Amino acid sequence: MRKFLLLTIIPILSFSQDRDAAERKVTDGVTLHDEGKFSEALDKYDEALKLDKNNLLALSEKAMTLEASKKYDEAIDICKLAIATHPKEDIKTIYLTYGNSLDHAQKPKDAIKIYDEGIKKYPEYYQLYFNKGITLVNEKQIEKSLELFQKSVTLNPNHAGSLNALAALNRDKRIISILASLRYLAVDNKTSRAQGNLNSVIDLMKLGVSQTDEKNITLTIDPKTVEDAGKNKKGMNNFSTVDMVLSMTAALDFDEKNRNKTQCEKAIDKFESIFAVLKEGQNDNKGFYWEFLAPYFIEMKEQKLTEPFTYIAFLPSQTEDVKKYHQDNAKEIQRFYDWSKNYVWK
Repeated sequence: MRKFLLLTIIPILSFSQDRDAAERKVTDGVTLHDEGKFSEALDKYDEALKLDKNNLLALSEKAMTLEASKKYDEAIDICKLAIATHPKEDIKTIYLTYGNSLDHAQKPKDAIKIYDEGIKKYPEYYQLYFNKGITLVNEKQIEKSLELFQKSVTLNPNHAGSLNALAALNRDKRIISILASLRYLAVDNKTSRAQGNLNSVIDLMKLGVSQTDEKNITLTIDPKTVEDAGKNKKGMNNFSTVDMVLSMTAALDFDEKNRNKTQCEKAIDKFESIFAVLKEGQNDNKGFYWEFLAPYFIEMKEQKLTEPFTYIAFLPSQTEDVKKYHQDNAKEIQRFYDWSKNYVWK
């Protein structure tokens, strides 16, 4: 009996050791991938698979590196193998790589089918919705893609990619785009994409407002916005009243008492005004942006965090006043981040 037990235990120990060794190889491969050494990374994954056939971690990382190497057909084959050999394990990232590889291989319909299979199996995985949305953008199906980006950011409110997409695709809806960009800047204010979102907010806020001479300001408002606001029109994601208030507040930039204010200080005035109007219209309006994004900014104002948030959002500008505020008001900056981190999304 003891000999039998010993013979049984030895293969189990050997299998465990092989798996551990394989996963160490995978770790080495991931490091090489991150360094852009894709060929060397693939060698490590193959070594891991020799130690532990069809190791899921090795298959997953190999598929991602093949995709990054633009070897899409090979990546697809690895994904198919992983799905076939690990049907009961967590393979949501396999579906993601599978769909991405098909999309990059110019097979968008097949990619959408795989994303949908993944979503059916992993309905809480935001990345599948986001990547399917990207595919649909490329297919010019903007409305459907917007629904997917809304879903992905609902599942992960800190997903910068979804917020960036919502801001970019709603540029013709000024307030929605501004709110999405501002939320993006609460998540990321250091990258080039952050700079792009800040530039977009600045441009949209001054839209339709110009100074023709020292004493005259031209304020141009879309007639439909005026009509909708005048009727107090209710509808899905209707921000016409907020839009009008922003235009009027932007015109005050040229007022004598505001001329010496910094760009950031003027932005604080605008944000305070539009957040207040969001509060007034909260109960009478519907739609994703009213129900998901607006409450975040309403509560921000109620917590008296508009000022530190604005300086956070304007950090990509790297102006001296913004940098000085960050140096002198670290506690207020942290107070914003603590609040934002613990904010309960509706």
